[in-house]
Amino acid sequence: MADQKQLIIIKGTRDGLNLFIDDSCGFDEALEELNEKLVALNPKIGEPAVSVTVQLGNRYLDDKKKELLKYSLEEKNRFFIHSFESNVILREDAIKWWEANEIKAVNRLIRSGQVLEVTGDLLLIGDVNPGGRVVASGNIFVLGNLHGVAHAGAQGDQRAVIMAAHMKPTQLRIAEYISRAPDYESAGVYMECGYIDEEEDKIMIDRLQVLTYKRKDLCGFERRMLNG
Repeated sequence: MADQKQLIIIKGTRDGLNLFIDDSCGFDEALEELNEKLVALNPKIGEPAVSVTVQLGNRYLDDKKKELLKYSLEEKNRFFIHSFESNVILREDAIKWWEANEIKAVNRLIRSGQVLEVTGDLLLIGDVNPGGRVVASGNIFVLGNLHGVAHAGAQGDQRAVIMAAHMKPTQLRIAEYISRAPDYESAGVYMECGYIDEEEDKIMIDRLQVLTYKRKDLCGFERRMLNG
């Protein structure tokens, strides 16, 4: 008789345990097998709790089922769940992720007193006049003159960048970092960018080309802009 397929596989790592749950079986079956295996894994009294990362594969668990797993691991045994990792997310979560990573293209002039705020990256085709303000949770790209205030990474993303065809802002902000306009006059013959330099612990303004090695994780549209 062929060996019965294991629904639960537990592997040790330097950081604790990885718990893999077969995503083709019923949840109750997997939970029953998990409880059986946890009996053999139960740490001795006095030993520290063991961190567990639950790998769900192509399975989605609602909060009720997560609580059942948590009870088996944390209440009956001396383990604690570090995280749940799954290839599946809810539709509304996918929409939120898309909005947070989408590039919002806007063709307009931001006048004094006006504020343009978006979730995700902002591509502004136009100028930001003195007294105008643009805000994005991601990167900001201004294909025009930036003379007002630009705030990228507004929700705390310190990897965000600000780019402008002509960089002469009243103020640059990236996450919680703040910088004023550069002290020199740009010749306007090349695009410039602002980014947080971790070593200097401040916003730096330089030619756009520095992002090819300062922000190697930029991809998609941003990467096409850098590489033509």
